Amino acid sequence: MTVLVIAEHDNVSLHVATRHAVGAARLCGGDVHLLVAGHDCATAARTAGRIAGVAKVWLASAPQLAHGLAENVAAQALELLAQEAYTHVLAAASTFGKSVMPRIAAGLDAGQISDVTRVVAPDIFERPIHAGNAIATVQALDAIKVLTVRPTSFNAAPLDDTEAIVQDMTPVDDAGTARVVAVERTVSARAELTSARVVVAGGRGLGSGAGFTVLEPLADALGAAIGASRAAVDAGFASNTLQIGQTGKVVAPALYVAVGISGAIQHLAGIGDAKVIVAINKDAEAPIFGVADYGIVADLFDVVPALVTALQEDEQKQLAA
Repeated sequence: MTVLVIAEHDNVSLHVATRHAVGAARLCGGDVHLLVAGHDCATAARTAGRIAGVAKVWLASAPQLAHGLAENVAAQALELLAQEAYTHVLAAASTFGKSVMPRIAAGLDAGQISDVTRVVAPDIFERPIHAGNAIATVQALDAIKVLTVRPTSFNAAPLDDTEAIVQDMTPVDDAGTARVVAVERTVSARAELTSARVVVAGGRGLGSGAGFTVLEPLADALGAAIGASRAAVDAGFASNTLQIGQTGKVVAPALYVAVGISGAIQHLAGIGDAKVIVAINKDAEAPIFGVADYGIVADLFDVVPALVTALQEDEQKQLAA
């Protein structure tokens, strides 16, 4: 039994979700191999080789693989799957994985099990359904199991001092069906949303894009990432890169502060793994209070500045002590 993990990277460093995917792969049993498909990505491949439990790294480097186009990465994976005997192929359920893995499944004429949250057995997996309100236990019958795994549900495999063997493979030709016209990188000093220990998220209750900025001092005081509900994104208050929920990102912070978020089912599907949820909303009947550990029924524009002041005073006291 050998598991192939499709690595997500920027040609230099691995995305942390890849290590979570390896954590899931190790639970499937057998050896774990990684495919690093990119361009001038030897550094990322060497880092991949240091992930605990990885026995081999396949490296495919070519200009047509530079930007992680799903058509080319999937073709590279299918080429490898045709040459080697793998029992599983998986990737993190990120935007990258959700784009690449269906193409691999189609190429194998296999079914895909998405958003796996638990490996019960090598062929049996749990995944959420009905916006996270129920858990389905499903069995994969295909010879090669195709999975996307939810990173927040699996521990990240640690990095070792030793490196697994990195083996070059011939890159596939460009599929020619898509090309990258431009790349715009979002630069932020805040923690990455899906791996942040603390998340402060805002909803439509913030009223406007200007109102959404009230979250920034609170996020600064808590060292938190900022997220948003779909309603806030649809209203134009925040970028869709911040969207949390069934059609956005899934988070699992130690502390989740929901500000002006009603708590629609779509949003709750993205915060089910949060350890502690604090809700601030002036509507005492808002569904978010049904899942919150702590709730504040008040005007958020009064509560949030007061929380920031209290946190800053507490920090000053600790520095003075």
